[in-house]
This record gives sequence, structure tokens and C-alpha cells, in this order.
Amino acid sequence: MTTEPDSFPRRHARTQRFTLGAPRAFTVAPDGSRVAFLRSHSGTDRANSLWVLDIADGGERVAADPRALLGGAAEDLSPEERARRERSREGGAGIVGYATDTALELASFALSGRLFTAELRAGTARELTVPGPVIDPRPSPDGRHVAYVAEGALRVVGAEGEGDRALAEPERADVAYGLAEFIAAEEMGRARGFWWAPESDRLLVARVDDTPVRRWWIADPAHPEREPHHVGYPAAGTANAEVRLFVVGLDGARTEVLWDRARYPYLARVHWSEAGAPLLLVQARDQRSQLFLAVDPDAGTTRMVHADEDPTWLELFPGVPCWSPSGQLVRIADEGGARVLAVGERPLTSAQLHLRAVLDVGADDVLVSASAGEEAQSAETGEVHVYRVNELGVERVSQEPGVHSAVRAGGATVLISATLGRPGSRAQVLHDGKPTATVTSYAEDPGLSPRVTLTEGGARRIPCAVLMPQDYHGDTPLPVLLDPYGGPHGPRVVAAHNAHLTSQWFADQGFAVVVADGRGTPGRSPAWEKAVHGDFTVSLDDQVEALQDLATRFPLDLSRVGIRGWSYGGWLAGLAVLRRPDVFHAGIAGAPVTDWRLYDTHYTERYLGDPAQDPGAYVRSSLVTDEGLSAPAEPHRPLMIVHGLADDNVVVAHTLRLSSALLAAGRPHEVLPLSGVTHMTPQEQVAENLLLLQVDFLKRSLAQRDKSV
Repeated sequence: MTTEPDSFPRRHARTQRFTLGAPRAFTVAPDGSRVAFLRSHSGTDRANSLWVLDIADGGERVAADPRALLGGAAEDLSPEERARRERSREGGAGIVGYATDTALELASFALSGRLFTAELRAGTARELTVPGPVIDPRPSPDGRHVAYVAEGALRVVGAEGEGDRALAEPERADVAYGLAEFIAAEEMGRARGFWWAPESDRLLVARVDDTPVRRWWIADPAHPEREPHHVGYPAAGTANAEVRLFVVGLDGARTEVLWDRARYPYLARVHWSEAGAPLLLVQARDQRSQLFLAVDPDAGTTRMVHADEDPTWLELFPGVPCWSPSGQLVRIADEGGARVLAVGERPLTSAQLHLRAVLDVGADDVLVSASAGEEAQSAETGEVHVYRVNELGVERVSQEPGVHSAVRAGGATVLISATLGRPGSRAQVLHDGKPTATVTSYAEDPGLSPRVTLTEGGARRIPCAVLMPQDYHGDTPLPVLLDPYGGPHGPRVVAAHNAHLTSQWFADQGFAVVVADGRGTPGRSPAWEKAVHGDFTVSLDDQVEALQDLATRFPLDLSRVGIRGWSYGGWLAGLAVLRRPDVFHAGIAGAPVTDWRLYDTHYTERYLGDPAQDPGAYVRSSLVTDEGLSAPAEPHRPLMIVHGLADDNVVVAHTLRLSSALLAAGRPHEVLPLSGVTHMTPQEQVAENLLLLQVDFLKRSLAQRDKSV
């Protein structure tokens, strides 16, 4: 199967969904004079360089170029670094992450497991010779030291390369200092395992012991001569890694931080700033209770600052908890049916906003991202805006309809904006609310504009996007392709151009494409998200409700309906053709979670509980149990299952078990194994051909259907 070099599938794959060349990972200097960021040199270049924008004149310069630093040699990544990138879904190369001192003078980063620093004013970069492979190097706030992890040890070296030493070394195999455990990185949004004190004299360091975690083996069947590699995978209902926290001085002195780890085993957040004592957020395993704890770094003792409880679960949010400059606790909370910003014990927002994240906490205000509250969703479907919040009220910073975020310091704000009418995203520097500079993007123009309508469907007012072919001008009903993610953490109905490119390409192959964000997807209300508690299958109910309502307003041929999805969306596609063959006539399940007992603890138990205590929740949501296959024996609907054999997140056992169950039940299906592919599909040829094979499958499955069936 081949395509033209400039076809959309080829360009979509080559540009990594048109993200290459776009600036990202912004850091603003505390005096508001400079902005550091990552960007590759073209829309097809995977290797990111570290750049600096001088705000006064708008000039951009390279602070560190990975090709020059490596002498043109190819990158050599350690297994630990590959795993970190998989957890963060990082498909780029070169400098994919960096950290700086407080003044934004010194940056550190790893390349091929080696430690490099860059002087951001001078624009010079150099290697520090230290033991490797180096992971997650971070300068001290004063810029005099760099801490990093190598071979499970937390080490520190002087910024000039002197005095390298280990501060904490693993006592045995399966113990590591300074790294986030699997579920923290995969599910909690905590990618770090150590934090500098503001005074630069000590650090908080996580100790992770993977010994209790069940070992799984990931093999490469295409290379039987290679040994499988083992991973510690904490599947639902099984043991997690043991996580402890220590205060470690630069002299190696160590004090353990004490809290009730038996009752609150999850270390979800750590914050250490000049505004107060080290701050922890720890959760119970069922995630229905959590504590905000202030740490005495000298004694290691903790005191409770605040406690939360919820009958379903407590969500984790970016940017919180933290201290305000005046020493008040800043958090996001679900109160009175709304998701609000609270400073101290006082909510500063109401149900008019649905909080997404805290972006910055200043002396006079808090910068947040939020969507409209549930009652105002219709007017702003798919939009996320940046707001300034204080005791006097709420002020919207982003103005044009779209999806916005921001980074702020020293009176300068980098506003990152995506809209439906403009490809990619735009990063503008604002002073006093007025643009003063724009960060250049080298991302390629997709050459494709979504013909999308953002609307709502059904009695529940489910957020929906409907895409029609660019050349469609009639009213003849079209075959339908549902293209959802449809579950927690994955909103797809967004007011952003590039989010709909693949759906538009499918539409241009002759389909009416529907994307629906049913219950369980974020961005609407706490109750909306928590409606999937104990039963994921309500996600399917909402796909059906949205589809049937939209068919009364759009030319949808309900006798030819397909569905495709990846991960949770892959599970949803499989569920659709197995449980509702009366509605769905073909499905493509990519990397589906077919048996939730095989998925990880923090995610799965949040929604379905402990499988030993509530096995029914797992049965209801499974594709491989008798109930999962309990749809009518006829008609059988075509199902293509796609899975990467190297996937260590949704392991290929999910697909193999589903295929075996389907075969035993006499249900025809196709399995497409992807050798060497993980949960991502970054390889250009694989990503391109996956699109083409899916279209071929859908056309075969839907085009010649007997409409009487």
C-alpha cells in the first residue's frame, strides 16, 4: 500500500501530526525579560533545540543544539529514558525536556544519557562528565549545582562539573531514588522524583521500591533471538511500588518524611517554594480521601493543612496544591457540584467556571485555565480559556474562541492559543494584556481545514463535533464514522483546528464523521466526569444517544455506521460492535483495554474499585467475559483489532485474550499486530499505513452492507 509523498497520511506521519517545529515547554524569567523554550528547526525535524527569546527586541537565538553537542552522532537512549518518554507520550528527539535555575540563567538537560548545561544569556552549552546514563537533570535554584539520576542513584555535581557525588544510592535491585514510579508518571501527572529546596541546600527525594510489584514480560515475537524484558506492572488489585520520601542534604544527611503511608500510600504531588514549608498531597488507595501535608524538613514530621473526601473519587489537577505568596493553600476542589479555585478555605470562583489547572500564583491574583460552567457550555463548546482570579472577581485573559493556556512570570505572560480557523497554535508574549512578541513556529501547514460543526447531541447535551467531506454539497445521507476517545482524561470535542485533521481526512474519504465527548470525559462538571464510576459502559450509551440525535439534523445514514478508537477509544469501539450491533456495523479497536483487570491500579481502581471487592464492575466493563460477549449471536459485525506488540501500557495480552474469546464464540474478526510498536505509533510508515488500512477496512465493511440487516 503506497501513497503520494505529499499525501495527508504521509505528511501527517512525517510531521508527527503537524507538531514538529512548533515551540513548546516555555519558561519565563522572573524579571520578565526572556523566555526559554524548545523547538525543532523545521516541520519535519524531530530534534528539538533549546531556544531563548529576548522579549525586548523579539529576537530568538539557539542556546543549545543537540546535533552540535553530539557531533552529529545518533542519539542513544537508555531503557529508563525510553520508558520516561513513553509515559509522557514524547515522540520527539534531541532536547525533549529541560530544567532551569530560578533566574533562568542556567539550564540542564540530558542527551544520549549524558549531562549538558547551557548558559542562557551567553548561549553557550557544554557537557559535564558524570556517570550515566543521566535522567532528569535539574539545576539548584541558585544555579550552583545540578542534581540528576543515574543507575537508580540521586547524584549532584557542581555547575562547573566539579564534586560529582551520590547523595542517595539504591540499597538493592528494584530500588531507585529520584524517579517517579510507573503509575505516578502514567496516571498521576507526576513525572518527577526529586525537588530542590528554595535555599539550594537540600532536596526532597522519592525512594521507589518496586519489589512488591508483579513482574510482566514484554517480548518481541518478530525477533525470537532477543530476550524478553521485564517490567513492574501494578495491575488493578495487585501491589503497588512502595514510595517513601526523604529530605537529603548536599552532605548526604538523610531524614525520612513521615506520614501514614499505610492509609495514604499515593504520593501524588510535591511542592516546595519560598512561600512555605514543603507541601505534599497524599491519597488513599481508593482515592476517596486525601491529605494536604506541610513538612518540617528538619524533623521530617508532617502536619495536616487540609483534608478532602469524596464518595466517588478525588481528581488530581495540574499546578496544585501550592502556596500563595502570602502562605495560603491554593487548590482546586469539587464543591457544590462545581469545580472551583480555593485559596485558603475560601472559593474564589463559582459554577460559572469549570477549573482545569492553576497556571501561576502571583501576589495579586491566580492565573488559571478553565472552561465554561455546565450551564454555559452550549455557547463555548470545546473552548478552554485563561483567567485571572482574585478576591475582586474573574477576568478573562484569552479573548478569541479556542483552546488556550499560559505561562507567566515577571509581568510577562506567554499565551498559547489554538483556534478552529488557524492551523497549529500561536504563542504570544503579553505585557499588561497586550501582545509584545510572537514566538515563531516552524510547524507545517496541514493543507487541510476541518469542515467541522461543534454542537450538542441528545437530551444530555453531549458535546459533539460533526465533520463533513470538503466536497460534499448535497443532502444524500453519508455512511457514518464515530471517531471518539470517549473517556477520562481525553476530550476530543475542542475548538482547535489541528485536533480535527485526522477526522477530516476520514470525512474526505466519503464519511460523515462524528466525535462525541460523553459522560466520563473532562471539561464539563464533576458529576459528568464521575458518571462512569463503577460502569464504563455509560460511555457507549452516550455515543448512541448523540448519534441518533445528530441524525435528525445531519445527513447521516444510520444503516452504515462504523466506529474507530485507540486505547479507551479502542475499548469503546470493541464494546460498540459487540454490545450494540443494532447500531454499529463495523469497528476498529486500536490498543483496546479489553480486560480492565490487566490495567493499572491508580487509573482502574479510581473508576471501577478494587476487583476483589467489586468484581461486577469489572465484568460489566469487560470485553472478554461472558457478559462482554453477551450481545445477540447475530448479526456479527466486522471488527479490526490493532495492537503494538511492544506496548507496556496496554499490553498486547488485551488483544490476544479478546481474539481468543471472539474465536471461541465464533465471531469473525481481524487482528493487525504491529511489531516493535508501543502505545504510540511514531514510526512514519506505520502511522501512515495505519490510516490507509483503516479506510480500506471501513469501506469494505460498510459500502456493500445489506441495508435490511
